[in-house]
Amino acid sequence: MKTLAKLPVTIVTGFLGSGKTTLLRHMLDNAQGRRIAVIVNEFGELGIDGEILKQCSIGCTEEEANGRVYELANGCLCCTVQEEFFPVMRELVARRGDLDHILIETSGLALPKPLVQAFQWPEIRSACTVDAVITVVDSPAVAAGTFAAFPDQVDAQRKLDPNLDHESPLHELFADQLASADLVILNKSDLISAEDLARVRLEVAEELPPAVKIIEASSGRLPLDVLIGLGAGSEEHIDGRHSHHDHHHEGEDDHDHDAFDSISIDLPQADEALLLDALTQLVVQHGILRVKGFAAIPNKPMRLLIQGVGTRFDKHFDRAWAADEARITRLVLIGQELDAAGLEAQLRAALSV
Repeated sequence: MKTLAKLPVTIVTGFLGSGKTTLLRHMLDNAQGRRIAVIVNEFGELGIDGEILKQCSIGCTEEEANGRVYELANGCLCCTVQEEFFPVMRELVARRGDLDHILIETSGLALPKPLVQAFQWPEIRSACTVDAVITVVDSPAVAAGTFAAFPDQVDAQRKLDPNLDHESPLHELFADQLASADLVILNKSDLISAEDLARVRLEVAEELPPAVKIIEASSGRLPLDVLIGLGAGSEEHIDGRHSHHDHHHEGEDDHDHDAFDSISIDLPQADEALLLDALTQLVVQHGILRVKGFAAIPNKPMRLLIQGVGTRFDKHFDRAWAADEARITRLVLIGQELDAAGLEAQLRAALSV
């Protein structure tokens, strides 16, 4: 009987809005015949990232596309890895003769190290190997002195209080995502100056082992051969990578991710300009880190995809509304200490709905 080679797995991590989903879309659109399964770890109640990725199946039927994307809900993979991740991987292992590669997109709030360590489990280790951990960095945010838009709600106390010498949870998370990386992508490099990009590269390099490569990208557009086939075998050496959160998986109950909220809001159809203005006001007033979702625009036959990092919003019409589909606006807001009812009321008032 022919022994199947280990199935390579690429883990894509990075902070909120760094461009992980865009990178995966690019990889799927340029798969060149490779049979790729995707696991999406969604933070929030809406499967926004999963829906976006399902649209990338060039030449596939909808049924086939749905079979390629496994979406794990309920937070970060470090928390749900044993409950949800293992059954999905077991199913993929059973089908590994039909697959060439697995891509895993972690939540922006996930810790990559315990996920990589899961590949040390005998049933997975015998069938899969972590080809590489790719950390995607939001270059403009780092150049501005942050790790994503508006992290100051967490970081300001440390900067203003001379008695605090510990790093904020956001900075620790950013450092831990870099500490697990086999490849770092400085994304959105076209949005900052060459001088700022060089400064970002130096800042990121300080957190990395010397062997880890740093490359630049715009919207994740990189040759697929640069992204897969690295053969890092990350599960073999991940235990030696220091992380700020190592003690959290040694019996302690505290978890820095608890500071983050993810709320879902459903609204009727809304004027595009009014909606974006209202969302911008919410971001400024409440320090919202991330906005993503779909909007129904009056008299438009297509659905508007919205993704925001701080006050920076990207939008485009991604597909036509299905005939039997309710034309509603569905949004996920991610931040800290968010008042769901208050935010929804403010949005409805701004939109007069």
